[in-house]
Amino acid sequence: MSDRPKDRQDGNKAGMPSYEREAQALREKTERLRALRLARDGAETVAPAASGAGGPAKARGGKAPARGKSAKASGSLSDWLKTQQDQGRRS
Repeated sequence: MSDRPKDRQDGNKAGMPSYEREAQALREKTERLRALRLARDGAETVAPAASGAGGPAKARGGKAPARGKSAKASGSLSDWLKTQQDQGRRS
């Protein structure tokens, strides 16, 4: 063990390569943010259950609306095909 520098024997972060320090900092930040997100999500699920129905809607999360679809209910496939044929799109 005498061939290793003293700062690396003690586990000092100064002896770590810069990419290892950056990776460790990223892991710590990710862990911290995950804990905050889980705490926030836990508080949001408990609050509406305690207040009953009619609580405020969640601002984030859930399914995003499909792109390109209108709010009205879509017709059947046969209706769409007939419309396409009537418009001359199929010959």
